[in-house]
Amino acid sequence: MEESEREREGDDRRRATGESEIWGSKGYPTHLVGNSNRQFHSSIFAVRMARFRNKKRKASVKPVAKKQQSVDHVTGDKIPRSFVFCRGKLPGPLRQLQMDLRKLMLPFTALKLKEKKRNNLKDFLNVAGPMGVTHFLIVSKTDAAPYLRVARTPQGPTITFKIHEYSLASDIAQSQLRPRCPQDLFKNSPLIVLSGFGTGEQHLKLTTIMFQNIFPAIDINTVKLSSCQRIVLLNYNKETKLIDFRHYSIKLQPVGVSRRIRKFVQNHQVPDLRSLQDVSDFVTKAGYGSESEADDEAATVSLATDLGRVNRVSTKSAVKLQEIGPRMTLQLMKIEEGLCSGVVIFSEYGNSDAKKLDAKGGKEGGEDKDVDNKEEGDDNEDAEEEED
Repeated sequence: MEESEREREGDDRRRATGESEIWGSKGYPTHLVGNSNRQFHSSIFAVRMARFRNKKRKASVKPVAKKQQSVDHVTGDKIPRSFVFCRGKLPGPLRQLQMDLRKLMLPFTALKLKEKKRNNLKDFLNVAGPMGVTHFLIVSKTDAAPYLRVARTPQGPTITFKIHEYSLASDIAQSQLRPRCPQDLFKNSPLIVLSGFGTGEQHLKLTTIMFQNIFPAIDINTVKLSSCQRIVLLNYNKETKLIDFRHYSIKLQPVGVSRRIRKFVQNHQVPDLRSLQDVSDFVTKAGYGSESEADDEAATVSLATDLGRVNRVSTKSAVKLQEIGPRMTLQLMKIEEGLCSGVVIFSEYGNSDAKKLDAKGGKEGGEDKDVDNKEEGDDNEDAEEEED
């Protein structure tokens, strides 16, 4: 009787708490004790972890970076690419000048090129081949002055310039009232303009060819006006033998249109007319009606295609240049035949290699030179007789 009463009490308790005879309230067997209970718990945990692992993960698709074209689809020529790096330790301003030069050479340059102290010129040359790099711009500094070397890979030549003066892009921007540097300004390579290099001297011809080939060539008949947004100007002074290096942004403005109307069309913003009596006051308000600025006829052009919302084919546009930097004053010091080595083709202080070769040739072939001198003397005598 006592056992049956106990069983009834147990049944009543299980009905009230929701427990079964075998499974407890938590869903685990109540009759398992000791190690068997631990094994059961571990098996349930393993099943749950397996279910979690077997869940399908979403495939992550990485954005594929667009490869830059290696050949110009218009001209068919190979697009020049460049590395801008330094040799030796540079102070802070020259480091910033190096970064400004990288930005100037965009988009066909390595903007985030990482260099280490143990890297030598061969390391850059080994990487340049597979990446299609054609030019090196090397910034260095000695106790006398900073220098800029422009080299053609892989076999030269190399032109060395002495940097007399330079200004950073940040300095030029701070000196301007309205600095202009839109985001898409560096999507296309700049145009190159050389002035004063046509003197016929050999070292100036080599300098002209080097700077012309460092930027992609353009076809005037097929070039898009929207891609012509920057210009690099190099002016050679014959008297001082210095080269002025400038970097400008190109801006077109319609002739005869006030600044307020131009801003209204470009920015798509509704003007504030609360203080005006009529819409005509917005155009003829003092200080704005004459803000089309004095347009020089020599600086106005007629566009072949529409450019933006303001510059149209039917109207004339004024070409305006705004300096964005960097700015440098360079002096041509030396031209080497190889990549930072080889025979010196030109030197500002005299061609020592040419003198050495002449001296060496004089020692080895003295007899040949005497024979040549005799022949030249005979030729001169014949020439004098013909003149007589």
